Amino acid sequence: MFVDRIKVFAQAGNGGRGCVSFRREKFVPKGGPDGGDGGRGGDVILRADRHVDNLTGLFYEPLIKGKSGGHGMGKKMHGRSAPAKIVKVPVGTIVYRDEAGTTVSKDRELPLQPVVDLTEENQEFVLCGGGKGGKGNVHFKSSRNRAPIQYTEGEEGEQGHFLLELHTIADAGLVGYPNAGKSTLLRKISAARPKVAPYPFTTLHPNIGVVEFSEYGRATIADIPGLIEGAHRNLGLGHDFLRHITRCHLLLFVVDAAGSEGRNPIEDLQNLRREIDLYDPTLSQRPWFVIANKMDLPARENLEALRKRFPSIEIVPVSAMKGEGIEELKTALAKWLIDAGEEDRQSENRHLHLTRPVEL
Repeated sequence: MFVDRIKVFAQAGNGGRGCVSFRREKFVPKGGPDGGDGGRGGDVILRADRHVDNLTGLFYEPLIKGKSGGHGMGKKMHGRSAPAKIVKVPVGTIVYRDEAGTTVSKDRELPLQPVVDLTEENQEFVLCGGGKGGKGNVHFKSSRNRAPIQYTEGEEGEQGHFLLELHTIADAGLVGYPNAGKSTLLRKISAARPKVAPYPFTTLHPNIGVVEFSEYGRATIADIPGLIEGAHRNLGLGHDFLRHITRCHLLLFVVDAAGSEGRNPIEDLQNLRREIDLYDPTLSQRPWFVIANKMDLPARENLEALRKRFPSIEIVPVSAMKGEGIEELKTALAKWLIDAGEEDRQSENRHLHLTRPVEL
């Protein structure tokens, strides 16, 4: 099961109540009040973890509750503060607060602006803060109140409904129609093993692969499930797929150069570019390149037509099934990432998530 959007209810622990107690010892007839304070309730904390790739864990635990703090005790002893409830989420998780507590629907607009965007490894965010502990009766003694019996209850912990949404983080994203060969290509250039089958929509969720370059350079590549026309209107699984390319630093359009599915590769590329632009105009401004797949089939005429139609775009011909052109693709990919990284540092408006610098 792959879950990339989930609604949860979080509640931090309550603070422990204060204690009413009086010192009672031999030879101390008027010991006075000595009730301790209650402990603090446990926070609910989200922690980004690169070893977690989706939100399935929260599907089985949609109610997240922190523990309450311990109550105060005599001899001015404070109650134990509860440990924080740490929930591990994938890097790239965006948190929204849903005040209305409505049911999540794939057609429903997000309720509010993001509360936090967890984009760094081990980044933490306190989703709900634990309540403070109550005060014991030792705080209420005075010259006029020598034997106070007052105390305070612990504060309630924060709570609320939240919507968590995963936007996959990768250096590059493979975008294309169903059966264009994206999963097969990812298998060839990385150690990832996505499902491959001769029918559309084999891939139902993004798969991440790590591509190794020379001199120990590496980059992450996301296999985005196949898009269809009208994806920007959420047709098919449009928004579920499209939001995963918003993190990608550059876009690699994989087209069936042979037209084996009865489609024209030029029209496929134009439709994909249009869908991405209609979904988010900023995506169409990112660096993009074309991978002409299935060159083991009769595709030379379509390849020349592609190059003639897009003369300023680099097009790399490959055959993912037979492994032809893979090394040339990896060399070109390393160059593209370096160029995109330099452009990004100049614009300072995006972040390149390279595991290590690429060196040719």
